[in-house]
Amino acid sequence: MSMPTRMLRIIIACGGTGGHLFPGIAVAQVLRARGHRVLLLISEKQVDANAAKDHPELDFAAVPAIGLPHLLSPRVLPFAWNFWRTYRATLKILRDFHADAVLGMGGFTALPPALAGRRLGARTFIHESNAIPGKANRLTARFSDVVLLGLADCARHFPGKDTRVVGTPLRAAMLAPPDRAAAYAFFGLDPAKKTLLIMGGSQGARGVNHALQASLPVLDCAATQLIWLTGREDAAEVRAAVAGSGHLAFVAPFHSRLELAYAVADVCIARSGASSLAELAHFGVATILIPLPTAAEDHQTKNAEVFARQEAAVHLRQADATAENLGGLVRDLLTDDPRRQALAARLHALGVSDTAEQVAAVIEATGRLPSR
Repeated sequence: MSMPTRMLRIIIACGGTGGHLFPGIAVAQVLRARGHRVLLLISEKQVDANAAKDHPELDFAAVPAIGLPHLLSPRVLPFAWNFWRTYRATLKILRDFHADAVLGMGGFTALPPALAGRRLGARTFIHESNAIPGKANRLTARFSDVVLLGLADCARHFPGKDTRVVGTPLRAAMLAPPDRAAAYAFFGLDPAKKTLLIMGGSQGARGVNHALQASLPVLDCAATQLIWLTGREDAAEVRAAVAGSGHLAFVAPFHSRLELAYAVADVCIARSGASSLAELAHFGVATILIPLPTAAEDHQTKNAEVFARQEAAVHLRQADATAENLGGLVRDLLTDDPRRQALAARLHALGVSDTAEQVAAVIEATGRLPSR
C-alpha cells in the first residue's frame, strides 16, 4: 500500500443505518492506515453507538439524525429547525477538526456535513451504493465535488457530475479468508450437507419467513441444512417450524458474524440492499433476491434487476414468493450443481473487494491539501 505524501483530515458522515455505517467504517480504517486523520459522524441511534464501541481505534462524534418528511406534512417546520441545528453542530465540528475533505455515505445524515464542508472550502464527496439514488443523495450530490457509485447504472442519475464507479466498501472482517471448517463448527452444521442461508435484513422479512416455513416439506432434510436469520419478531415461530421439519439448523434473530455464514452458504435468500449484494458478490454465493417492496424509491427492486439482467442472481418479487414458487426454486438450485455454480461465479465476477482503497485514493487525489 503506497502512503500519501501529506496527511489529510477527513470527515466521514455515515450514521443512521448499517448500510451507511459499516461501509463508512471500512473507508475510515483504510484512510487511517494510510496516515490520515479521520472523524466519523454518526447518529444517536443505538446501532451507531454499538459500532463505535466495537471500534475504539476510530474517532466518532454523534449528531442528531434527521429525515425529510413529505413537503405537505406538518413535520416540515420541526425538520427545518432540526436541520439547522444539525448543520450548525456539524459546521463547528468541521471547523474545529480543520477538515480537508468530507465524505458522505448516503442518507440525510450526509447533507449537513456536505453543506458545511462546501462553506468551509473542503472537498466534498458522496457515495451512492444503489442502482437508483434516494432523495437525500440527489440533493447532497449538488454540493459534492465527486459522486462515488456502487453500480455503474446509477451514473445516469447524476448528469453533469464527476462520477466514479468504485463499488460498495466491505468491512475488514469480510475480506479475511474464513476458515470453513471452523464456520461449520460455529453453527453446529454438517459439512456434508448443502446449506441454505436465509436473511431478511436487520428486521427480518416476515413474508419471506412465512413462505419458507411453508416450503420446508419440499426441502430434503437429509441433504439440506439451514442458517436462518429471522429478525426479532419471527424467531420463536421459525424455531418451532424448523424443529418440526427435522432440518439441522441454526436459527437466530440476527448474527454479527455474517462472513462465517457466507463462507458455508451454498444458496442464499436475501433482500437486495447494496451492502448485502456487495458481500454476497465477494463470497460468490448463489442468491435469490426478494426485494423489500416498500424500500425508498423502490431501490431494492432496481438493485435486483441490475444483477438479474446479468444472470448473476435470481430476482423474485415478494408477491410471487409463495411456498410453491420459492420452495421449488430453492430445491432446484440446491440440487442443480452446474446452475448453482454458474450463478455464484457470475455474481462473484461483479464483486469489488478493494472499494475502500479506491475511495481513499480518490480522496487523496482530489482532497484539499492542508496549508497549515
